Amino acid sequence: MTDFLITNIAHGLVGDAAGTRFSGALRVRDGLVAEIGDLAREPGERVLDARGTVVTPGLVNTHHHLFQSLLKAVPDGINAGLDTWLQKCPYAFWPFIDAETLRVSAQVGLAEVLLSGATTVCDHHYLFAPQYDYDPAEVLFDEAAKFGIRFLLARGGNTKGREYFDDPSLPPAFFEPAAAFLASVKDAARRWHDPSDLAMTRMALAPTTPIFNLDPHELPLFADAARDIGLRLHSHLSENQTYVDYTLREYGQRPVPWLAERGWTGPDVWFAHLVEIDAAEQAHLVETGTAMAHCTQANARLGSGIAPADLLHAQGGIVSIGVDGAGANEAADMGAAMYSAFATHRATKGVNSTRAETVLHWATQGGARTLGFDRIGTLEVGKAADIALFDLSHPRNFGLHDPALAPVITGAAQVRDSFVGGKPVVVDGRLPSLDLAELRAEAEEKTARLIALRAGAVG
Repeated sequence: MTDFLITNIAHGLVGDAAGTRFSGALRVRDGLVAEIGDLAREPGERVLDARGTVVTPGLVNTHHHLFQSLLKAVPDGINAGLDTWLQKCPYAFWPFIDAETLRVSAQVGLAEVLLSGATTVCDHHYLFAPQYDYDPAEVLFDEAAKFGIRFLLARGGNTKGREYFDDPSLPPAFFEPAAAFLASVKDAARRWHDPSDLAMTRMALAPTTPIFNLDPHELPLFADAARDIGLRLHSHLSENQTYVDYTLREYGQRPVPWLAERGWTGPDVWFAHLVEIDAAEQAHLVETGTAMAHCTQANARLGSGIAPADLLHAQGGIVSIGVDGAGANEAADMGAAMYSAFATHRATKGVNSTRAETVLHWATQGGARTLGFDRIGTLEVGKAADIALFDLSHPRNFGLHDPALAPVITGAAQVRDSFVGGKPVVVDGRLPSLDLAELRAEAEEKTARLIALRAGAVG
């Protein structure tokens, strides 16, 4: 189904920064948007009726941790801030995430974002440990392929652990020597990185943090290695004040300028969070084209603060939306992520700080620019037919004077149908290749196993 016509579009959004709308029909040919407007059905053409939906580009999730989909509401971390939460959640459970646990967790996370409008996902997976008897990259790419989603693996990892993670109940820190880390990235890139403009699989090089998890002399080496093989760079940065305090104390600079001197800013770089960046750092990100993955909901849940995404956008910077890991978020779906971005800025900075159309732009064209996909992110002739039709049949959408804003402002975006390159991935609100009841049972079993193994490890 890569050739068809979507008809009766009453509420269409292009995804651009201007919030351009359209109505009528949209024709797909060979997996691309061929025409938009007042179109008549051609003989034998398949038709999809868009009545009762909002039509947008497929959403682009630029920062996720799929392994955390089975680490929701960990009691020791649910009321903790970021630094404690890291110790009580991902760094407490990492040894117990085997291949099957990761597979189920990835399915849960991908189902959640697909059913809330995503058609492209970047997963920042940083659990690469010599102790594992499987390749996490292979598991993640295999699961993404089953769903038919565009998938970018931001291949993370550490060459050292955080010095202040000294909880004696924690498992030993995992790390890889720099040479082994880079060799593994290069090998994975040969297998999965497709630089073409309609790629289904890509990679980026993405240490967990460049501040805490690489030695300073390794930073330019990693940046050069990534660029030599055509990979973008990604990481967490300035998620809370700890990052700023550490770099000021250790290196006498704030994080962004310190990293810039080591090759870690530019149009092929994006950072998640960026909560604590000052005006000069914002200006540098805008000037260099370094992008932001805005994870409002997780930042709020952990009490980290609200990133200046609105200010970056107003200055011409690149902003995208990331759901972040479900261990710090619990509802890692695109509808919740968009609504939290819309609401938190307005709650703290006033109603003029952002608009619903702007947030949708961050989740579509902004995301495509962040990940370097030039032919997705907007519904325009010649672009990939990555399309989401959001269902308006739920009572939360009744009474809307402007239904086109529903995916952002209701906080619970629900997809009726979606397509990647014209191929259906969500059909009538369901994932055709997935039995949700079976997945729920598997998730419950794997979660119980994680709880038992962690309890056994601490006595």
